[in-house]
Amino acid sequence: MLQGKKIIITSGGTLEKWDQVRGHTNLSKGIMGCYLAEEALDAGAEVLYMHGYFAKLPERVGQMRQIGFEGIEDLADKLQKLLQEEQIDIVIMAVAGSDWIVDQVFDQAGNALEAGGKMPSDEPPTIRFKKAPKILPQIKGWAPDVTLVGFKLEATSDPNYLIERAKLRMATSNAQFTVANSSQSLYGNDALHLIVQQNGQVTKANGKKEASEKLIALLAELE
Repeated sequence: MLQGKKIIITSGGTLEKWDQVRGHTNLSKGIMGCYLAEEALDAGAEVLYMHGYFAKLPERVGQMRQIGFEGIEDLADKLQKLLQEEQIDIVIMAVAGSDWIVDQVFDQAGNALEAGGKMPSDEPPTIRFKKAPKILPQIKGWAPDVTLVGFKLEATSDPNYLIERAKLRMATSNAQFTVANSSQSLYGNDALHLIVQQNGQVTKANGKKEASEKLIALLAELE
C-alpha cells in the first residue's frame, strides 16, 4: 500500500505557445496519467495530478490536488517548487513533453515579432525553435530522495530496443523505474509497455491500464 505517501503524477502533453492564441502540442491525451492517478488513490496515496491544457482528468480528480500547466518550462517551474517546498515521495513523469520550444517569430520580411498578442494572419510567419529543457534529469537535483519514474516512447515495438532505451533513460536521470512503450500506444490502449527497474527487472504489461496497475503495485512494494 501507499498509505501516507505523496505522489506527483504528470500527465498529458505540453502546449508551447507561438502567440496568445496559437501553439503546438502532441497527441498525448493523458489517459495513462488518469489510470495511474486512480490506481495510486486506491493504494492510499495522496495524489498531486499535474496535467497539460488538453489532458483528460481522472474520474476522482476531486479527491486529488489538481495542478495545471502549459509549456515545458511552466511545468518545470511548478514541479521544482513542489519538490523543494513539500515532502514528495514519488514522482511519475507520464507527461509527453515538447522537444522544441519557440525561440523567435519573424514576419515574411525577416523582422522579429514582439512576444505576446496575436501574430498577423494575412501571411505565414517564420518560427525559429530551440531545444526544450529536459526535466527528468533535473528532478534528483531538486529532491535527491524522491522515487522517480520516467517514461520512454519510441517508434518501434521491439522489446529489446525498448529495454535498452529505458536503461539509458535511467542512467541519465537516476530514475528507479522507466516505462518504455511504442508510439502505437498513442492510438490505442493495448500496446506493449515494459516497466524496467534499475536492478534490471522487466515487467511486461499489455496496454495502459495493466501497465498502471503493475507500476503502482511495484511502487507499493518499496520500503
